[in-house]
Amino acid sequence: MKSAILYAGLAATLVLSGCAGSKSIYYWGHYEENLYDMYIAPDNATVEAQVEEMEADFENARAAGKPLHPGFQAHLGFLYFQLGKFDLARRSFESEKAAFPESAVLMDRFIKKLEG
Repeated sequence: MKSAILYAGLAATLVLSGCAGSKSIYYWGHYEENLYDMYIAPDNATVEAQVEEMEADFENARAAGKPLHPGFQAHLGFLYFQLGKFDLARRSFESEKAAFPESAVLMDRFIKKLEG
């Protein structure tokens, strides 16, 4: 009986460690923490600080040879928009649309807002 419990515990540990070891094909960087802070603790996440971290994450993704996850460029474009950097916002929206064509309708709406 004890050995059955031991083997079950060992099997569960192996399964869980296998799941924990799986890696995403995308580079996530600090995105999740920034998003959390933006809504939960906005004083900890100024727009300028978020842009700085996301730009660093962009460079780290390139250095690691991993693609950015869906929504990264769109969120960065939104932050650029908030800072009044409309040309950078447009470039980010275009990059999101090129990387993830399923976002084209939404990105086109954002780009149209920039033009208006």
